[in-house]
Amino acid sequence: MKAVIYVLTILSILCSTLTQAALLNIVPQSVEAEAWTILDPQSGQVIAEHNSHVQRAPASMTKMMVAYIAFKEIEAGRLSLNEIITATSVVNTVQWDESQMYLKPTETISVDQLLAGLIVMSANDAAVTLAERISGSVPAFVQRMNKEAQALGMKETHFSNPAGITMDDHLSSAYDMALLGQAVTKQTPEYLRYSIMPSFSYNQRFHHATNLALKTDPSVDGLKTGFTRAAGYNLTLTAHRPTADLNAPNRRLIVVVMGAKSAQKRAEIAETLLNLAYTYTRNEVAIKEKQTIADIPVVKSTLKLFKVTATEPKYVTTSLYNQIYAIDLATYDKVNNRVMLNTGNGTIQQVEPLTQTNTHYDVKVNAQEIIAPIAKVMQLATVQVYQNNVLINTLHLNQDVQVEEANIFQKIIMWFSSLFSSDAHKVKVYPLQS
Repeated sequence: MKAVIYVLTILSILCSTLTQAALLNIVPQSVEAEAWTILDPQSGQVIAEHNSHVQRAPASMTKMMVAYIAFKEIEAGRLSLNEIITATSVVNTVQWDESQMYLKPTETISVDQLLAGLIVMSANDAAVTLAERISGSVPAFVQRMNKEAQALGMKETHFSNPAGITMDDHLSSAYDMALLGQAVTKQTPEYLRYSIMPSFSYNQRFHHATNLALKTDPSVDGLKTGFTRAAGYNLTLTAHRPTADLNAPNRRLIVVVMGAKSAQKRAEIAETLLNLAYTYTRNEVAIKEKQTIADIPVVKSTLKLFKVTATEPKYVTTSLYNQIYAIDLATYDKVNNRVMLNTGNGTIQQVEPLTQTNTHYDVKVNAQEIIAPIAKVMQLATVQVYQNNVLINTLHLNQDVQVEEANIFQKIIMWFSSLFSSDAHKVKVYPLQS
């Protein structure tokens, strides 16, 4: 009877999660955190999640946004790592019980040191000092933070301070923090040089990195921890590992855990989710770079057909887990990284990851013709990716369309030629190999 109840419970959980855009169904109660998500930044797909769109206090994970903006300012030439900043009275707003570098007004410090203090020490005085330097004041910088969040699609986020102090309107979500982590690793990878540091000292104050996963996994190189009484223990974790394809780049994954019970527990949960995702999912090339997807007829131009091509390779993340049962993380074999499945018949089954996947593609061309003259970026095609007849990803192909209109003499020749030709150009779609 217990076995039957167990199976029904698992199936119930599975059915409740089938509507979610996730590749792996994990029993939520087996993950000891209030909210969490696993994101593949290469494909943009959510691998698994629970309460990932629920607004919660992000605590010091907020500082990822501060660093993200700082590195963007450095790239734009408006800030330099070697620049020496003089601390102002803004550092006095940091309370005695907050993490800090203990900066004093009129004290000088480099941007490089401030970034290390911000990321490794989680120093609130580093956060407000950088904020004031970049935007002139902390309130102006907070506005910049929210503007950047909107640009990244962080719809559940509203920042009220740069340090992550608990405030009623200072909120984010596990999914939004994953989006921020994706932006950091892709757009400002210099961040990782700091987040992988095991420790940092300033003015004879030594601080160990609070990301405990750095000690146990050499593939981990970030990103940020956070803790307040209201938030619990938070962690945005990322790692990069080689793939089975030696010609492919290292695969990066991002895990966000919010509301864990301790620093040790958040690291354990994040590492387990990370290992599970690496073992039971993989990235596949859906569209190769410069691969032709379709031909679209062109009107009023000497160019007859416009080729829809991928400007960069497009990846899809597929599941290597083929069981109908949701994954119970409490019984996950952390040594061998295998799901141990209790099917209800008294035996424990080890689930091996698949070596082949069943995927197919549905290509939709969004324009039946292109009328010259035109010079703009267009979304010419949409590719829906299915695994086992379930939609797992939608790829949008945007392309810079630059087509000149034929002159009057060219138009006369084109008209004359059409009198002796019955060829009518239509949209042609090229099949994608699964």
